[in-house]
Amino acid sequence: MKDRDTAHAKYLTYSDYLALDELLSLQRPRAGEHDEMLFIVIHQVYELWFKQLLHELDYVAGLLGEGSLPRVLHTMKRILTILKVQVAQLDILETMTPLEFLTFRARLEAASGLESFQFRELEFALGVRRPSVLDRYPEGSEARERLERRYREPTLWEAFLGYLANEGYEVPQVALERNPGAAPEPSEGVQEVLICVYRENPWIAQLCERLVDLDEGIQEWRYRHVKMVERTIGTKPGTGGTAGAAYLRSTLSDPVFPDLWAIRSSL
Repeated sequence: MKDRDTAHAKYLTYSDYLALDELLSLQRPRAGEHDEMLFIVIHQVYELWFKQLLHELDYVAGLLGEGSLPRVLHTMKRILTILKVQVAQLDILETMTPLEFLTFRARLEAASGLESFQFRELEFALGVRRPSVLDRYPEGSEARERLERRYREPTLWEAFLGYLANEGYEVPQVALERNPGAAPEPSEGVQEVLICVYRENPWIAQLCERLVDLDEGIQEWRYRHVKMVERTIGTKPGTGGTAGAAYLRSTLSDPVFPDLWAIRSSL
């Protein structure tokens, strides 16, 4: 009987594996309003998806270093599917009316989505890097250290260019050694390589198209986010005194991988 009790105590349950007690205790509304729970759950789910996207992007970068193209394509499909789910979640958030948001908005105080260090990590991983972003996080904080590490690491685009170089394409050396803090800029030399890829290697061209899908998916998420904010608070300042929709709209037009868009008229 004792052995049976010991075995039962060691048995891994669904709740234990997912740490459900801890997970379900993390939703802590501050205002006690009905719609605040939805707001919290949606944003916590976003952070979980950000975590998974970072996990997958790191995996893709490693696979590119190994030259494992089939696995890269498979993982890119997963990343793109997660992005679609993230966009779809905005449909749920938009079921909350402006007046319902106002019932608890003041309790958010200075808290703003701009403080999401995981989203900033995603931007850094994709090459969207602005040193001023680091100033939002205290020196020595975990968020600051993670962002500083991402800032120094190669971007997904640099991993892709390294893969092309390993496959024998003459990628300009200056593109392979880009300053980690530099904004992504079109390169005629890189574009010439990409045009050759599209004309000569359909498998790598397929990866290029998945990167375009990723770029478009990020832009779609940003656009839907802007419209959700405009729908909810209009032109009011954002939470914590940010510029709100005006700031978000300013981030819409810049592609993550400009070279892949620039070559469209030359193919």
